[in-house]
Amino acid sequence: MVFLMDRLSCMEVFIKAVELGSFSAAAETLNMSSQLAGKHVQKLEQQLGVQLLHRTTRRQSLTDFGRLFYERAKIILAEVETAENMAAETRAVPGRLRINAPVSFGMHTLSRYLPDYMKAFPEVTIELTLNNRAVDLVEDGYDAVFRIGELADSGLMARLLAPYHLVLCASPAYIGTHSPIRTPWDLQRHDCLGFAHTELRTHWTFDGPNGREVVPVSSRFVADQAEPLLNATLAGLGVILQPLEIVGKALEDGKLIVLLPEYKVPTRPIHILYAPDRHITPKLRSFIDFAVDALG
Repeated sequence: MVFLMDRLSCMEVFIKAVELGSFSAAAETLNMSSQLAGKHVQKLEQQLGVQLLHRTTRRQSLTDFGRLFYERAKIILAEVETAENMAAETRAVPGRLRINAPVSFGMHTLSRYLPDYMKAFPEVTIELTLNNRAVDLVEDGYDAVFRIGELADSGLMARLLAPYHLVLCASPAYIGTHSPIRTPWDLQRHDCLGFAHTELRTHWTFDGPNGREVVPVSSRFVADQAEPLLNATLAGLGVILQPLEIVGKALEDGKLIVLLPEYKVPTRPIHILYAPDRHITPKLRSFIDFAVDALG
């Protein structure tokens, strides 16, 4: 690394000497002595094993290789400067980010990680809204939105995150007072508490010994948020099919019991979406990278 940094310094002196016509002019611009500037170029030639400049007492001129190397060296230093500027922008990403997410995901998953992001980027202000309708990212003025489920073709950029794992469960009281649930089709004789905004309102899907089975379900109670469904399940009003993040604590405490463990429920994909601009702002890039790292 020290060798690379030293070579870049020598290349910078060489380029300035070519552009300004002398070591003394390059040295003045770079705040060093002309003797030191000359030594930088000599060291570069030694490292390359090729002469870059013809030198006389009156003038200096590029060798054929020196001319080629000069053009390449300018590109290399320009790329280094661009990379350094990107790093500087990443360290300083002031501004406001407007984020939208589904309610339960936002409350139980995203909100656990947001404090870590805000500590890492104290210059960024977050405005988070939670709802279960599909907002229009562009028209509603959001920088990024989280979506659960299969994506429609919207023209937005999407990064895939870790999927939602759904769990079928009910309370011990409900299980003890209702007919056994041995296969997914037994659910048609039960109250299956439905989630209003997805296919979970009317159909539940399982993968088991007989392949994929899609079971029509119905219930006296349908809600557009997971928390009321969880409370109804804990009260013994029916069976729930919701993400592990929602029911996990109740399962650990024995307040809910997993049903049909030999059947798998297909996971639901989660994406973070953002507009397809060619140059993403540093603040948005920092948030996307954080989301993928924390939730991916």
